[in-house]
Amino acid sequence: MPINLPTTLLRSFVAIVDTGSMLNATEQVFVTQSALSLQIKRLEDLVQQVLFSREGRRLVLTPAGTVLLDYSRRVLALHDEAIVAIGAGNFAGPVRVGMVQDFADTLFSGLLQRFAELHPDSQIYARVAGTAELLTMLQRGQLDIVIGFAGADDPAAVRIAPMKWYGSPALAEGAILPLAVLEQPCRFREAAIASLDAAGRPWRIAIETPNLSTLRAAVEAGLGVTCRTHLFIGDGASLSADTLPALPQVACIVGKANDLGMANARLAELATQVVRDL
Repeated sequence: MPINLPTTLLRSFVAIVDTGSMLNATEQVFVTQSALSLQIKRLEDLVQQVLFSREGRRLVLTPAGTVLLDYSRRVLALHDEAIVAIGAGNFAGPVRVGMVQDFADTLFSGLLQRFAELHPDSQIYARVAGTAELLTMLQRGQLDIVIGFAGADDPAAVRIAPMKWYGSPALAEGAILPLAVLEQPCRFREAAIASLDAAGRPWRIAIETPNLSTLRAAVEAGLGVTCRTHLFIGDGASLSADTLPALPQVACIVGKANDLGMANARLAELATQVVRDL
């Protein structure tokens, strides 16, 4: 049987070459660096060839990689052309998507840009807010797709992620833990306070903000400790698991209206795929 090379793998492969590194490519293909490494490993397993070699910190194409690059570009160009051609006239109309800021900052601005390029007749409305507000808008028919956070047992979950503590280790060792939190309602705020109370650990709110970017800046400046997922800063910046009380898991969800049109259904499919690859 012939080998099938998924276009997602080919797109990631080309992105690494075009951007010069896996780290830079993550912003173009909307997956984490570890997920991107697994994709390239899978592609190498499929073609039974090593595609990159290392020269210091640089990734350099092997002869097999050079050959595959040319074919990959042609395959992807034809693929995208076909999507536009068969979708002509079918993807017009409003696409109303809501997302929490964690996804907006790290992933979905690129996804929406890509979607708009493939379906230029679609009109995109994007709302960035908390999950509770977005789900209310979905129920009222004001949004078609919602990407946010929920409990680990939520039926709309497409990926389960651990909550982790982020901040200065020195702050975590203090007698009273200074917290940096988002305004209510916030699932992470509630989880942090509940876990600290259950462990009998004294705390105080040092920073409270409605904005995730401000929260991130406050944590990086050493003004407080917070609780988020790896989308917040990255696993490398998280505190040791035994530093502070254990936290629950959280679900990444993709909520959808019942009567999605073709454009919305396509975007929901792409969003689900991206969230699963985080």
